This record gives sequence, structure tokens and C-alpha cells, in this order.
Amino acid sequence: MRFALPRALAVGEREWAIRADYREVLNILAAFEDPELTEAEKAYICLNNLYEDFPAMPQADYPEAFRAAVAFIDHGATEERGGARTMDWEQDAPLLFPAVNRVAGYEVRDVAFLHWWTFLGLFMEIRDSVYATVLALRQKKARGEKLEKWEQEFWRRNAGICRLRPRLSEAELAEKRRLEAALGG
Repeated sequence: MRFALPRALAVGEREWAIRADYREVLNILAAFEDPELTEAEKAYICLNNLYEDFPAMPQADYPEAFRAAVAFIDHGATEERGGARTMDWEQDAPLLFPAVNRVAGYEVRDVAFLHWWTFLGLFMEIRDSVYATVLALRQKKARGEKLEKWEQEFWRRNAGICRLRPRLSEAELAEKRRLEAALGG
């Protein structure tokens, strides 16, 4: 059994100190979702943000460091997760933080440091909240399940928080605006 919260990850021949605060990880996850960034840029942001001494890391260790970083972010999970996207850390923040705060019993954004795994544990315990309802409905729709009457009504009345906004690059946004203008919209 592992009781300690990791503050370093083993990469190559040594342990590398990490920035384990949840805010660092949320910044990394935001980069992973950014359509403007290449995969190489996303990996660089992950490594640079997570490893305290990243500039000193040998480039040959980058692939192993990235795998270790992703395993840390996934709380040690090694299996691939597939399926439709049902959450967005940035879009969901106004619903997510009150739910996490309720579980924690305090405002998590006010603490100087909160380990990512602690934050993730609080997140996994969210129950009976608007966010839990929204997430459950998104998951149900992603699986192709029919929503009950009250769920359909909730979705209709709260479409702005229930629907995930697509992540579009600047080029995609420009094309969308061009098409809307051409169609008179």
C-alpha cells in the first residue's frame, strides 16, 4: 500500500522533484486540450510545468519523463481511457470548484498547496451536486442512453452548462465566422 503523496518521479537514474500542486496539473490538462498547440508543444508544457528541474533533464529521458508525468496525472492508472469527452476542466470550473469545496469542507483555491492526488480524491467524491448531475447526463448521452423525462428537462433548461463547447483553433474559429457571415448569420 502507498500512503505517501509523491513529490518526485523516478526517471532514468534518478528521482526528479515535481510541482505536485493541483493548479500545475490543471494548467497541463488545459494545454492538452488546446487545439492551437502541437503534440510536441503539449509534451514540453507538461514536462516543463511538472518537473522542477526540467532544464537539467537529459533529452534522452523526455519520453520516460512524459510517461511518468501522465501516470502521475492519471493517479497511477496505466490503461488507456477512450470514449467521448464528458468534461472540460476549464469550462466546468464554475460548477466543479463549489462541488470540490463542499467535499473538502473549505475553499480549495485559498490554500497555498493542495497535492494533485488529494484534489483528485476530492473530485472523485463529488455527489449530489449540480456538477455531478451534469457529468452523469453527459456520460449517459455519450453512451447513447436515453435520458429520462426530468433529465431531458434539466438538459434543456441548462444547455449552457451541460453541452461541452468544442475546442476550436483560431483557424477553425475564423472559418466558422467566415461561413456564418457568408450565410448571413
